[in-house]
Amino acid sequence: MDYLQSQKIKGIILAVGAFLTIFLAVKSWEVIQNVSAPKLDRPAITIIGEGKIFVEPNIGQINLGVIAEATTVSAAQKKASEDINKVMASLEANGIDKKDIKATSYNISPKYDYGSYPFIPPSLDGATSRVPKIVGYSVSQNLDVKIRDTSKVGKILSDVGQAGANQQGGLSFTTEDPSAVQAEARAKAIENANKKGKELEEKLGIKLGKIIGFYESGGPYPIYRGYALGLGKGGGEVVPSPEIPIGENEVVVNVSVTYQIR
Repeated sequence: MDYLQSQKIKGIILAVGAFLTIFLAVKSWEVIQNVSAPKLDRPAITIIGEGKIFVEPNIGQINLGVIAEATTVSAAQKKASEDINKVMASLEANGIDKKDIKATSYNISPKYDYGSYPFIPPSLDGATSRVPKIVGYSVSQNLDVKIRDTSKVGKILSDVGQAGANQQGGLSFTTEDPSAVQAEARAKAIENANKKGKELEEKLGIKLGKIIGFYESGGPYPIYRGYALGLGKGGGEVVPSPEIPIGENEVVVNVSVTYQIR
């Protein structure tokens, strides 16, 4: 066999090998597509499922604060610091860990008197106005507090009011692990969607195929309770602890599952 003939045979073998490689790759892709990919030309149907559970909250959250007023900034700051320290001591006495107390704001603002100071000289149109004068300062500081023993919420609110917290609001109840609650509601929603799918297969005479779409909405939300404490300290007066019903949180998750019809 001469050299040219040998090279020709090698070329033919290489060409056949390349053809077989391409052919097998195409066939393998077709098999993968047939096994895993949905047929986009087939009709589809979307089924909505709902999962609902009721959970007793185990965490209370409240925003507390103090407002102090004085004729100078330093005096107002001193008074606010004394009051917020008493509030902190009251919280700790009720078993609130320092890690569950977070400062959210600290503000200093002037107080004005607009009505009893000299007039500005009249303008050309004859109008007059008064010069506002700073007559004092207000200092406010706010805390976000997490209450892990929900049975003590009422007592804590009463005690911090006596300690000097003249701002209270945003009381809410939630759960320590909302993701676990949502997972349980999601499982119920999917189960509900599957049940509806089987009913539709029977009543409509169809067969559901691959899932080509999934969407989820909803989840656990804190339940807010309206509660406010009057401004000012209670002094030596004993203030009864308010009754704070906790109730249950309703957690709803909706899922939307889209199936191809076989």
